[in-house]
Amino acid sequence: MKRKLLSLLVLMAATQLGAQAAGVTDAMIENDAKTPGDVLSWGLGPQGQRHSTLAQVNAKTIKNLVPVWSMSFGGEKQRGQQSQPLIHEGKMYVTASYSRLFAVDAKTGQKLWKYEHRLPEGIMPCCDVINRGAAIYGNLVIFGTLDAQLVALDKDSGKVVWREKIDDYKAGYSYTAAPLIAEGLLLTGVSGGEFGVVGRVEARDPMSGKLVWVRPMVEGHMGYRYDAEGKAVETGVSGTTNATWPGEMWKTGGAATWLGGTYDPKTRLAYFGTGNPGPWNSHLRKGDNLYSASTVALDVKSGQIKWHYQTTPNDGWDFDGVNEFVTFDMGGKRMGAKADRNGFFYVIDAENGKLQNAFPFVTKVTWAKGIDKATGRPDFVAEGRPGDPTAGDGKKGQDVFAAPSFLGGKNQMPMAYSPQTGLFYVPANEWGMDIWNEPVTYKKGAAYLGAGFTIKPLYEDYIGALRAVDPRTGKIAWEVKNSAPLWGGVLTTAGNLVFWGTPEGYLKAADAKTGKVVWQFQTGSGIVAPPVTWEQDGEQYVSVVSGWGGAVPLWGGEVAKKVNFLEQGGSIWVFKLHKG
Repeated sequence: MKRKLLSLLVLMAATQLGAQAAGVTDAMIENDAKTPGDVLSWGLGPQGQRHSTLAQVNAKTIKNLVPVWSMSFGGEKQRGQQSQPLIHEGKMYVTASYSRLFAVDAKTGQKLWKYEHRLPEGIMPCCDVINRGAAIYGNLVIFGTLDAQLVALDKDSGKVVWREKIDDYKAGYSYTAAPLIAEGLLLTGVSGGEFGVVGRVEARDPMSGKLVWVRPMVEGHMGYRYDAEGKAVETGVSGTTNATWPGEMWKTGGAATWLGGTYDPKTRLAYFGTGNPGPWNSHLRKGDNLYSASTVALDVKSGQIKWHYQTTPNDGWDFDGVNEFVTFDMGGKRMGAKADRNGFFYVIDAENGKLQNAFPFVTKVTWAKGIDKATGRPDFVAEGRPGDPTAGDGKKGQDVFAAPSFLGGKNQMPMAYSPQTGLFYVPANEWGMDIWNEPVTYKKGAAYLGAGFTIKPLYEDYIGALRAVDPRTGKIAWEVKNSAPLWGGVLTTAGNLVFWGTPEGYLKAADAKTGKVVWQFQTGSGIVAPPVTWEQDGEQYVSVVSGWGGAVPLWGGEVAKKVNFLEQGGSIWVFKLHKG
C-alpha cells in the first residue's frame, strides 16, 4: 500500500513539474477567448475577435471605472506606441517603441524586468519605430525587432534564451507585428513593403527559433521546409512564375506580411494579409500581381497555400491587404471578415475563400464601383487610377484624386466582433489623396515607390468614425465620429460595451447596441493601440497603451498638419471598478 501511495505521489509530482515546465500551451492559446483570467494572444484569442466574456464592467457600473496604476516606458524613446499587452499569472508583458519589452506586475504596476534591444544605425521602418506586441509560449515571451530579428526571453527573468535573424535590415526588412502561435509553431511575417522586399510567412520552433518552413507571398519565389539539421528542402514555387507579374518585377514584389496573422482552431488554417506590390506605380507591373493585397490561408504544418482572396488586383493606390482576417460563425458556417484599406468590408468563407458579401464601410470610394460577388473582383473605375508617366513627359503621370487615401478606410488598428450583437466595430477614416505616378528603379535599401501623394480630409467636422457594421446586410448600425483619424484598436465585452482610443488621448466606452458613449478617460497622449481586459482576484481590469505616433504624423499630408498639436508619450494605463 505504501509503495502504491509513494508511486502515486511521485507521479503527481512529476505531472505537476511537467505542467510547470510546459508553461503556456497550445490548448491555452486556442482557448484564450474563453479564459478571461489571462490574455495570451494578439486578438484575445487566435481568431482575433477581441471579445471578452467579462461583464463586471458594464453600462451600469462603468461610471466607477478608475485608473489603478500607470507606468511610463521612460526615457526619450516615446514615438508611437501600438502594443497590445499580454497577461499571464498576474504578470503583464508589453512591448514599446524602439524594440523594448517590459514585464510588469499586472495588479500593482511594479516593473519586474525590461529588455531593451540594441538597434544598429540605419534601420528603415516605414511607419514609425513601433511594435505591436509579443507572443507567449512555454516559459518564453517572444517578440520581433526593428532590425528584423526575433528575440525569445525567459518570461520570469527577462534573460535572452534565443535570438534569430529574420532578414537583412539594410535591404529594408524590419519586424513590427505580434507573432502568432498555432499548432506548436511560431508564425511570423516581414515588414518593408516600401523597400522592394519579398513578403513571406515563416514557421519556427518557438522553443529554439529554428526554421520549420518558409512560404513566400510573391508569385515566383520558392518555398522551403527545413529538416532536423536545418537543411532547406524545396516545397515548390508560390503560384506560377510570370503568370501575374511581368518580366523581373516579381523579384522585388513587396506583398509584406507586416501586420501578422490570425488562426482558427476549427478550420486549422492560419490567415495572413499581404501588403502592396512594389513599386506603387502599377503601370510597371501589369497583371494581378499575386499574392499582393490579399488574404492568404495557409496550412499550418506545411505552409502550403490552401486558398487566397485578392482584394485589390494590380494595386495602384497602396491599398495593402494586410488588415486582420477575423473568423466568426454566420448562418451555420465559419466565415472571416476583413475591413480592407481599399474601403470595402469583405465576408469570406473561411474554409474555401469564396466571397459571401462585400460592401463599402466608408462614405467615398473612387477606385472601384463595387465588388462583383460572383467573381469576387472589383469593378474598377478606369479614370480612378493614377496615370502612366510614359504616356506624357516621362516624369510624372496624370494625377487623380482617390478615396480612401493610401492610409486606408482602416489601417493597422484592429476591429472587434461581438457574438452578442453580431456586429463588427470598425475604426474607420474618411480621407482621400491626390496621387500620381513617377518613374522608379529598384535599389537595395532605398524607397521603392514610384509615386507622389498628398492626403486630404474629406469633411470639415471629422476624419475618424467608429462604426458598428452588420456583416450580413452591410448596414452601419451606428457610428461615433472623431475629429482626428482613429488609429487605435477596439475591444468588445459581454458587459455590452465597446472600448477604443482616440489620438486626442481618450480611452472611450460606448453601449455596443446603441453607440452611446458612457465613459471616457484622458490618458495624456494619443492612443494608437488596442485595449484589453482580464480578470484577476475576482476583479475585472481594463488596460491600454498610450503614446501618439505611427504613420499619420509621418505620412499624413494635410491631415498631419491638422493633428500636429498632439503630444507624444509612452505609458501603460490600467483601470478597474472603484469599490466605494
